[in-house]
Parts: sequence; structure tokens; C-alpha cells
Amino acid sequence: MHTDALSLPDGTQLDGDLCIVGAGAAGIALAMEFVGTATRVLLLEGGGFDLEGPMQALYRGEVVGRPYYPLDATRLHYFGGTTGHWGGFCAPLDPIDFTTRAWVPHSGWPITRAQLDPFYARAHPLLDLGPFDYRSAFWEQQDPRRERLPLDRTVLEEKVWQFSAPTRFGSKFRRALVDAPNVHLYTHANVVSVVANESARAIDAVQVRQFDGRTLRVRATQFVLACSTMQNVRLLLASNDLATTGLGNAHDQVGRYFAEHLEMPAGTAVLTRPQSMQHYAYDFGVTKARAELRLTDAQQQARGVLNATVAVEPAPESGEARSTFEAESPEDVELYRRATKDSLTADMKSTEQVYDAERVRAKPFFTLMTRQEQAPNPNSRITLSSERDALGVPRVRFDWQLTALDKHSMRTLYSSVGREFGRLGIGRVQLRDWLLSDDLTWPSLVSGGWHDTGATRMHQDPKQGVVDADCRVHGLGNLYLAGAGVFPTAGSANPTLTLVALALRLADRLKG
Repeated sequence: MHTDALSLPDGTQLDGDLCIVGAGAAGIALAMEFVGTATRVLLLEGGGFDLEGPMQALYRGEVVGRPYYPLDATRLHYFGGTTGHWGGFCAPLDPIDFTTRAWVPHSGWPITRAQLDPFYARAHPLLDLGPFDYRSAFWEQQDPRRERLPLDRTVLEEKVWQFSAPTRFGSKFRRALVDAPNVHLYTHANVVSVVANESARAIDAVQVRQFDGRTLRVRATQFVLACSTMQNVRLLLASNDLATTGLGNAHDQVGRYFAEHLEMPAGTAVLTRPQSMQHYAYDFGVTKARAELRLTDAQQQARGVLNATVAVEPAPESGEARSTFEAESPEDVELYRRATKDSLTADMKSTEQVYDAERVRAKPFFTLMTRQEQAPNPNSRITLSSERDALGVPRVRFDWQLTALDKHSMRTLYSSVGREFGRLGIGRVQLRDWLLSDDLTWPSLVSGGWHDTGATRMHQDPKQGVVDADCRVHGLGNLYLAGAGVFPTAGSANPTLTLVALALRLADRLKG
């Protein structure tokens, strides 16, 4: 069922068993698990079925730390969420990402990769991916043109990505949810506060507000905030009527440990056999899988570095490859703001570096592109601004901070790739000057992957995290969080596959 909440009168009360706030990848995946069950699901989406300027403007915020993308351009505020401009890159986190690493402060998940594997496998059909098999050897068998570089695999190894279409959740799952008799989708239902009971130990309701001041009250037995990382933080902090520091924030953990993937070019390679790079090739919208290079777990431990990969991509026809901060014009950002459905993808395809077979054979020049986790940092955080949006909710104040470990890890990985290419005689690597410097400052080109993670991290100790291993907010018996905000660390993999897997795991917990 579907109702546009704009049609409901002031003071309307809605009742259900499970209330899911947010209809992006996590919220839709969670709701789909309950289709056809006896559970009455209320799925609240702040936007409509297409992007609208006033709705998108609610995501504007204040950036006070490192330079970052405009906050209203990083996430899409309509049914299907940010899958509307998702590129389709998918890989599971590595087993080491879940462990407590002595050389990475604040690392460790309260669950293991093995515990998440069944949910990764279940997530694959939702994302239109191939088999849940990320072994390099498996993908070599699918394509005889693939071959692995003859690396010392005690030092470097491949990590495989698979590529979704990319799947647009708003298009793929709209009909199934609208037709489900036990799921009621409400669009234009912007939640502005989470209402706790008198003891502040459980949630009674969430409040929805319209631009004209009308309000709705939504009650349920269980609540899941499945908004973006920043929006989940914002709602918890702004819901401070009873808990003055915000819900789930008794130990000042909500908003801390925000992490991105550091994604930018940091080196160039000249290869003697460019045709050998087919296994590492990527053609937007065509390639089913590709490999990137990573330091082995043993090397990461021995050298005290973060998890990261290097993609080997054809160099631009002229000039150096640029980071997204360098490359994106104001017109590009505006496109992110107003794009709906697949229009952005069509534009992205025209600007992507693609692995044209003739170019690979003819050109020896390649760009080395980083995809690296950020060290958990409690000072990299989201708080509330003094400015309020059109619905009266404080906007986000965002302070993105990096550490010495982030730069040390990137330099170590690139140096290792350069040494190994040189030892084998397959090429030479040149690092960018800023990466060679011991200076702990970062150049302005450093950019992220549009991957908001952390800030409501998972930890069994409420003094060190916001949710427990079941994604339940500490101190609140019936409030859960879904999305990449619960990641304690982000690994090198894009977050969508993992956040969908966690949503499926949460669905099983809620059913139980």
C-alpha cells in the first residue's frame, strides 16, 4: 500500500508493528524481508518518487573540517535513496576488517566475517550480482583473457569487486512494496524527532512534520532508523526532549568516528606489458568483476597499516588523473542535486575511465587509484549546527578529520606496489610528491568516495559505540539503526553490499 503523507490531515496517528524510517538501500532491503508476513510495517520516506528541490535542501549542512562535498549532494532524498546515483561497485569486507588490530586504534567489530557471509550471499540477488564468490581464480576461469600478475603473494594479492547494473532500488522494489498488503509506504513523511517514553528507555513514536506545519504521529512496537549516516546522527541528537544530549548518546558517542574511503589518484605506472592488465580492467556498465591490489593481512600487520587497495586504470589521454574534488565542476554538483532515476548514470558513463581493449594494448601509462579505509578517529565527527532547516530540525555540522596513520598506510601500499613492479620488471611506479613527504598535512585534492560510514558505530560497550551487535541502540529497548553508520571500520570495499547484508541480518533479529 502507498499513501502520500501530504494528503493526511494534521494530527493523524499511524500504528504498526514495525516502523522503518528511510527508504534507501537499507530500509527497502529490510522492508522486503517482511513482505507477506503478519508484521504490519510502516515504511516512512521523507521524499517522493522523484527528486524535489525543497526535500533535497533539507540535507544541506555546515562543513567545518577538511573540505568535503556539499552535504546535500552526497545523498539523494527520495524513494530508493542514494542508489539513484550509485555506481554499482560491490565487494564484501575482508575478514581482517572485523578483527581488533593492535596497530589500528578503536578497530574491531563485535561480529565476524563468517557470521555475515550468509547475509552477503542473500544480498546478492537484491543487488543483481553474480555468485557470492570473490576468489580471483574463479573469475579467471570465467574469462580466459584474465591473468594475475606474477606477484609475490606473501606481499601483494588481488581483491575482487563485482559490479551491479547498478541496481536502482526505487525502480526495482517499488511495485512489490506498494502491492504488499502488510507494508504501508508513506512518501513525503519527513521524521523530525524520535519520541522516547518517560524513562527514556524505549521509543513510543516518531513525529512527522510537513512544510506547512502539519504533524503526524507514528507508533509501533519496534523502530528502525534507516536513513543515511548523517541523517541518523541528526535525528538521534535532535531528539533531546528527555535525554538532553540526544538519544543513545549518554557517553557522547553519537556522531563520532565518522569515516570515509580515501579515493583519489596517488601515483602513475608505466608497464612493459599493458595487455596483462585485463584482470584489473573496468568498463562502466559492462564489466562484471575486476581485481585490485592489496597488501596481505600479514603485511598489514607487520607494517602497521590500514586496509586499502590500488586500482590500475588507463591514464587520461592528456594530463594527470584527478580526484573527485579536483575534477567536479559546480555543474557536476548541480547534476547530483537534481538527477533522478538513471539520468546521472548516463552522464557518469561519459566521463568514466574505461578499459578500451585497443587502448590497453597500445598505451603503457596507467593511473594508480587509491581505495583506502580511514583510521577510526573520535574527532572526525558530526554534530548539530545552530542553523535549522525548513522543518525546524538543526542542520548537520560536519568536521571530517584524518590522521597520520591514514597517510602512512597509503604511502606504504604504493611503495610496496612500486617495489614489486620493479622487482618483476613489469613496470615502474611514480608516487605523487605530496605522498612522499613526511609532512602530516594533506593536499586539497584528497577526496572521499561519497561513502558516509561510522558515526553510530557498533560496539558491545556503550562507552565506545552507539549500537550493539544486533544494531540496537544502547539503552533503548526497541530502537535499531540500519546503514553504513554502524560500521566500526570501513575496510576498502564500497559499503552498499555490507549495509544490505546487515539489514537482512537485522530483519532476522527482528523476526526472532
